[in-house]
Amino acid sequence: MKDSRSFHKKLQEHIDCYAGTDYLTELAKVGDEPDVEQAALNWLALTVLHGLNSNAYKVSLEKSRDGQIDVLFKFREAHLPSPGKELADKVIEIIRRITHIDSEKGELPLAVGIRDSSVDLNIKIKKKDDKEKVIFKFPETK
Repeated sequence: MKDSRSFHKKLQEHIDCYAGTDYLTELAKVGDEPDVEQAALNWLALTVLHGLNSNAYKVSLEKSRDGQIDVLFKFREAHLPSPGKELADKVIEIIRRITHIDSEKGELPLAVGIRDSSVDLNIKIKKKDDKEKVIFKFPETK
C-alpha cells in the first residue's frame, strides 16, 4: 500500500522524531539510509533542527550540473556534511513538492511544527545555468 501522507506531513513527523537527538551525529548517518526518500526527509528534518538550535541565519544547498554539492550554514560559517548528489536531488524534489515552486526561481514561507510550537522558514529556490540552489532562511531571534 502506498503511503499517501504529504511530504510536509512526513517532514513534520521526522522533525518530531529527531527533536531530542544530536543533529550533527544523526546527519552523519543519513547517507547510510538505503531509501533515498527517507534519507532526504531525515536530512531535511535534521538540517531544520540544527539550524534552529544553532541560531542560524540560513542554510543553502547548491547543486551544479556536474554533481558538485555544497551545503553552507550561515551564522557561524560552518559547512554541513554534503548529502551527496542522489540525496540532494531528492531533497530539492521534496522541497519543490512541499512548496509547489515549479519555476526556475521562487520564494515562499513554510510553517514547520516542532513538538508543541512552530516556526516559519522562508524557502527560496533558484535555478540558473548549471546550478540549482535551495535556501532555508530561519527567523531572526531576539
